[in-house]
Amino acid sequence: MSNATEYLTPEQAAVILNVSPMTVMRKFEQRKGVLDLGTPETRHKRRRRILRIPREVFDAYVHEVRIR
Repeated sequence: MSNATEYLTPEQAAVILNVSPMTVMRKFEQRKGVLDLGTPETRHKRRRRILRIPREVFDAYVHEVRIR
């Protein structure tokens, strides 16, 4: 049995949650365990966001939202 972690893109998570990818980016950007593979903002270049959301973090968020 493999211990490979499944990662979701913001687009995949947005389809599941029925929200926009930007909403997913805002909700998950500061969560522990989420990978930010993007580039930082510099004086002449805009920041580029590339998030990968572990399935465990996504499932915990869904469970947390449903409890509220």
